[in-house]
Amino acid sequence: MLVDFEVIRRAQSGDEAAFNELVQAYRKRILGTVFRLVGRPEDVEDVSQEVFLRLYYSLNQLRTAEVFEPWLYRLTINAAYDYLRKHRRRPETRMADLSEEQVAAADILAGSREALDEKRKVQIREMVGLMLDHVSDQDRSLLILKEVQGLSLKELEAIYQVNENALKVRLFRARQRVLKAFEQYEKQEQKEKEQRVKDFSRGRGI
Repeated sequence: MLVDFEVIRRAQSGDEAAFNELVQAYRKRILGTVFRLVGRPEDVEDVSQEVFLRLYYSLNQLRTAEVFEPWLYRLTINAAYDYLRKHRRRPETRMADLSEEQVAAADILAGSREALDEKRKVQIREMVGLMLDHVSDQDRSLLILKEVQGLSLKELEAIYQVNENALKVRLFRARQRVLKAFEQYEKQEQKEKEQRVKDFSRGRGI
């Protein structure tokens, strides 16, 4: 927890200073999570503001301060989903936006924990962005929270409100869909590359 439970309780009772303390404590985390979910820097601030607006108006519905963080994650995920549906946009991840944590995420998804040199890390940064861009928003958010944000299964259980076994199945299936989507992407890229070579050859009269 980034704040004491007492701060959350005071914010629930209408203490504006306590609510502002919550915003300041979680602002960076929410901005980072929203960015990874929507992938558009120009939209991150708007979606994050919506998260904190929802927090302000629904904080009195929180049962106990102890479940504040998973509850805030749910608010964040729902706000990101609503934004993407409204604007009908798919998340966009650029290589330059990917972090070292996402390199580790790609390593996990690929089923390998071997040491990577810098060149390989660069390749994996690009790969993880492509992998996550070609699956559903639901799969993307689950894998980002688990592999990039580093949330535990216990924390994810609280966010998604499912038991550990069901969550493990969802994670397994999400990883499989990610890898399948990336394989399809690579096949399409290879076809386009071969077509460009053919077009170039015809243009040269070869």
